[in-house]
Amino acid sequence: MHLSRIDLNLFMVFDAIYTEGSITRAAERLSLTQPAVSHALGRLRSTFNDELFVRSGRAMVPTPVARGMVESVQVALSQLQMTLVDPLQFVPEESTKHVSLGMRDIVESVLLPELMKELHVEAPQLTVSSARIQRQSMESELAAGNVDLAFDVLLPIKSAIEHAKLMEDRFAVVVAKGHPLTQGPVTIERYLEFQHIVVSSRREGVAVEDFELSRQGIRRHIALRCQHYYVAWRVVRETDMVLTVPEGYARYLQSLGDTVAIEMPVELPSLEIHMYWHKTVNNDPANCWLRELFLRMAKGRYAQPLR
Repeated sequence: MHLSRIDLNLFMVFDAIYTEGSITRAAERLSLTQPAVSHALGRLRSTFNDELFVRSGRAMVPTPVARGMVESVQVALSQLQMTLVDPLQFVPEESTKHVSLGMRDIVESVLLPELMKELHVEAPQLTVSSARIQRQSMESELAAGNVDLAFDVLLPIKSAIEHAKLMEDRFAVVVAKGHPLTQGPVTIERYLEFQHIVVSSRREGVAVEDFELSRQGIRRHIALRCQHYYVAWRVVRETDMVLTVPEGYARYLQSLGDTVAIEMPVELPSLEIHMYWHKTVNNDPANCWLRELFLRMAKGRYAQPLR
C-alpha cells in the first residue's frame, strides 16, 4: 500500500490510543470527540486488516500487530514534529520551551531542586514538569515525545533509546538525630539490632538492598513497608527505626533536619542512575543542552564524606 493513500492523521490517533490506553483519553489528548476517534480507529482497522486495539475492562489493549507498529509510528511522528521547529534556534536565556521529565520520587528529590536552581540563572523562562512513568512505558513515552528525558536504574532497552550513566550512588543509612547508631562505630551487628523500613510501590518482594545483603548471609528485620520515602523519613524522625537509601537521597534527608546520614556498615554494590532519551533527539540542541546540564550537575557530588 502506498503512503499517499493513507490519511497520516490516523497515525496520530493510533499513537494516542496506544499511549493512553483509552479512546476517551485519546480524544481528550487530541482535542477530538470520542466518536471521531472511534471512527478513525475503524479506518485504521480496515487499513491494516487487524483489530489493533481490543477492549479489556476499561482499557484498550494493543494487539501484536499494533505492538509491532508502534515504535516505527512514534519515531516517524516525533521526526515530523521536529520539522516544525527550527533546530538551530535554541537560546537558553530566551527559550520558553516546556521540558517534560520522567523521574521517580527519590531521583526527583535529589536532582530537581538543583535543576531549577540552574535553570533560574541559565534559562529563566523554561518550564519543567516531572512525573513518574512506568518502566514498561518509558520507551513509548520517549518515542512519542511525551517525555524529553527519563531517569532510572539501568534497564534493558531497545536500540532506539539512548542512555548515559548520570551518577553512581552508594547505599547509606538514615536515622534520627541522637540515634544510638550516631554514637560509636557502626557495625553490621549494631545495624541489625534495629527495626528497618523498606520503601516500595509493590505489596511484596525483596528490596534491592535486601537482595544484596542476602548474598552476604545478612537478613534485616523489616518492621514497615510503605510507598513513599517522605513517609519513611517522618517515621525515622519519630522512632529508632532505620532507613537504607541511596546516598544522594540520604544527604537530602539530612539537609531537611532531624535525621543523620551515616555510612553503611557493609559494602554493597553501587546503584547506577541512568539518563534516557530517544535517538531522534540526539542532535536536538535543546535536548543536548539539557543532557549536558544534568551531566554537569552530577559531577563533583559527595565532596564531603558521611559520618
